[in-house]
Amino acid sequence: MPRRAAASPRLSKIAWLLAASLALSLAPIPQAQAQATRYAEAPPLLLGAAWYPEQWPEAQWEHDLALMEAAHIQLVRIGEFAWSRMAPREGEYDFAWLDHAIAAAARHHMVVVLGTPTAAPPAWLTQKYPDTLRMTADGVRDEHGNRQQFSFASRRYRSFAHAIAEQMARRYGHNPNVVGWQLDNEYAEDSFDPEAKQQFHAWLARKYGSIAALNERWATAYWSQTYNDFAQIPVRAADENPALLLDWKRFVSQTWQDYSINQVQAIRPHADPRQFITTNTMGWFAGFDAYTVHQALDMAAWDDYVAGEHYDWADNAARHDLTRGYKQRNFWVMETQPGFVNWRATNVALHKGEVRAMAWQAVGHGADAVAYWQWRAAPNGQEEYHGTLVGADGEPVPVYSEIQQVGAEFAQAGKALAGTTPQADVALINDFDSRWALGFQKHSAEFDPVAEMKAFYRPLRAQAQVVDVISALAPLAGYKLVVAPSLNVLTEAQAAALKAYVAQGGHLVLGPRSAMKNADNGLHPQRQPGPLAELLGGKVAQFYALDKPVPVVGGEGAGDMAAGSASIWAEQLQANDAQTEVPLRYGKSNGWLDGQPAVLTRRVGQGRITYVGAWLDEALLHRLTAGWLREAAVSAPMPDVPAEVEVCVRGDATHLVVVLINHGQQPQKVKLPAAMSSLLDPHEDGATTSEVNLDAEGVAVLQGQR
Repeated sequence: MPRRAAASPRLSKIAWLLAASLALSLAPIPQAQAQATRYAEAPPLLLGAAWYPEQWPEAQWEHDLALMEAAHIQLVRIGEFAWSRMAPREGEYDFAWLDHAIAAAARHHMVVVLGTPTAAPPAWLTQKYPDTLRMTADGVRDEHGNRQQFSFASRRYRSFAHAIAEQMARRYGHNPNVVGWQLDNEYAEDSFDPEAKQQFHAWLARKYGSIAALNERWATAYWSQTYNDFAQIPVRAADENPALLLDWKRFVSQTWQDYSINQVQAIRPHADPRQFITTNTMGWFAGFDAYTVHQALDMAAWDDYVAGEHYDWADNAARHDLTRGYKQRNFWVMETQPGFVNWRATNVALHKGEVRAMAWQAVGHGADAVAYWQWRAAPNGQEEYHGTLVGADGEPVPVYSEIQQVGAEFAQAGKALAGTTPQADVALINDFDSRWALGFQKHSAEFDPVAEMKAFYRPLRAQAQVVDVISALAPLAGYKLVVAPSLNVLTEAQAAALKAYVAQGGHLVLGPRSAMKNADNGLHPQRQPGPLAELLGGKVAQFYALDKPVPVVGGEGAGDMAAGSASIWAEQLQANDAQTEVPLRYGKSNGWLDGQPAVLTRRVGQGRITYVGAWLDEALLHRLTAGWLREAAVSAPMPDVPAEVEVCVRGDATHLVVVLINHGQQPQKVKLPAAMSSLLDPHEDGATTSEVNLDAEGVAVLQGQR
C-alpha cells in the first residue's frame, strides 16, 4: 500500500470495503476457488505481526509502530493474552488502552485482528473458581501460571469467556479498523474433570439412544466390558475399547466446536458482517477434528512453525494445503517464526533467506496474510528467547530486513494475486478418525499415519505441483486423482461416495490399512478394503508388521517398474477378479509374502481403483505416482524443474501466478513452459522471460495468461 499522510479516515473506508467483500466469500464451495479475504483498495497480501501493547508503556508504542510501518507491516494481532489487562477484577473492564492501541495502529495504516483472551484466564478467575481449571487424565487439577489451564467443558468458564468476548464485540464490532477476530489461541488441551465426564456420558446417551445399543456397537462382551448405565463408562484417552477412544476424540472435537460457538454467539450479534471470525490451528495437530471445529468459523488460519529441528519444505507445503482444505478456500498464517523458536532442544535458526522463502511458500499455497510471532521480545515470561523482529530494546534484529523485503514484495506483487487461489486436479484425503484409530493400535511402532500421508504427498507434490488436502467427506467431483494414504476408518456413506467417484471416471488410490474399520472403530465383517473389496476385485488376505525391509518386484503390466522394497507394514493381497491386475509383488521375505501381490488395481468403466498394500520406499512410490498421474491425465504446470525447486500456482479465470522457490543451497536455472512476466523484477517495457535463475533460497514470482 502506498504511504499516505492521512491515516485513520482513509483506512476506515478501506477496512470496511475489505471485509464487506470478505463476507461474500464465506459461502461454502466444493473446491478452493475463493480467497479468504479480498480487499478493495487495499493490499491483497498482508504482512503482519503479533503485537502486545499491554506489555509496554504507551510511550514506546509509536517507536514500535513506526518500525512496523517501515517494514511494510499492515496487520497487527492484539489482545489474545490480555484478559487480566482487559478485566483486572471480576465484573470490571478496562479497554481504554486497547482503544489507544487500535487507533495508534490505524495511524500507521494497519488493520487489526482482535484475539479473545480466553487462552490465558486471569488469576482472580482461577483462584475464585478452581472448578474452571482443567484436570489431567490421572485426576490432577491444573494450576495458574501458564496458559490453557482452563477446562474446555466448564460451563462456568464458558460464561466468563462469553462475557469478555461480548464486551469486546460491543466495543469493537463496528470499529472500522478491526477486520476480524481470532478466538482464543491454539486450541489444544482437553480435560478429564467431573463436568467433562458428565458431558461425555450425556453425549454418548444422545448418540446411541440406549445403553444396549452402545454395548452392541462397541462389542462390550469383550473382556466383560458390558455396561448397565452410561455413567459406568470410563473416561480415558488411552488403553480402552477402541470405540470408546474414538468417541472420546469425537466428543472432544464437538466440545471445541461448541466452545467456539459460545464465543461466536457473543461476537456476531454485535459485529459488522465484514469482520471474520477464525482461530489459529497447528498443522498436523490431531487433538481434535479440525474439520468439525471449522464448521463454526468463517475462515481457516494456522501457526506455521518448522515441524522438526530443520526446515522440511515439503512437509511445510503439506500443512499449508491441509489448512486450505479446512474451508476449501484461501487462509491466513496467523503466526510464523521470525528465524527461530525457543521450545526445541536446540533452537536452530532458519538459514538466511528461508524466512522469505517460507513467506512466499505460504502465499503460493493460498495464504492471503502472513503474520510473525512475535514483534518484540517480551520483558519477561516463558518465551523470552523466542525469535522476534526487534529486540527488547525495540531495535531491529538481523531478520527484520529480510521480513521488510517480504513486505515490499507483497506490495509489489499483490495486485496480480488478488482473487487467485491454488486449483488442483489431485486430492489427498486426510481423515482424523483414521489417524486416531491407527494411533490407538499401531501394531507397528513406526506406523505413523502422518508420516504415511507425507510419503504419498511428496511425489504428488513434486509431480502434480498443486495438491488439495481434503476431508473424507469433501466433494470429489472435479478431481482426476484422489489418494487416501491410510483411510483406516471407512463408513458406508464414505464408501458409497468413493464408489460413485470411481464410477464417474475418477482414479482412487488407497494406501495400506485402508477400509479396515467401521464407524465404531470395529473391524469390518468383510476383509479389507471392506465395502470397497468388490469394487477392487480383491482383498487383504493378511497383514504383517515388518521389522526389516522386504523386496518388492514388478508384476503383471508393470512395464519399466523397477524393484524396490517395503518396510514397516506389508499386506498379503489376493486378486479375486480376472480384471484385477497385480503391478507389484513381494520378493522372498517371510514365506507368507513370497510372490504375493503387493499392489492391486482394477479398471471400472472409465475409472480405476488401486490398492497399495505396503509402506513402499520413496523411489518406488515416486514411480507408481508417475503412472497414476499419467493414467489420470494430470500434468504438471511446470514439468522438469530441479528437485529442490518448489512450484506453486495460483490462478483465476484469466491468469496464473507462479511462485518458484529454490529450497536448495545451490543456484538453479528453471526453464518456463511459456513466456511470463516477473512481478518482483518487472521490466519497464513489459518484456517477458522464458527462463529464471534462482539463487540459493531464491524466489521468483511470475505472471502468465491461461
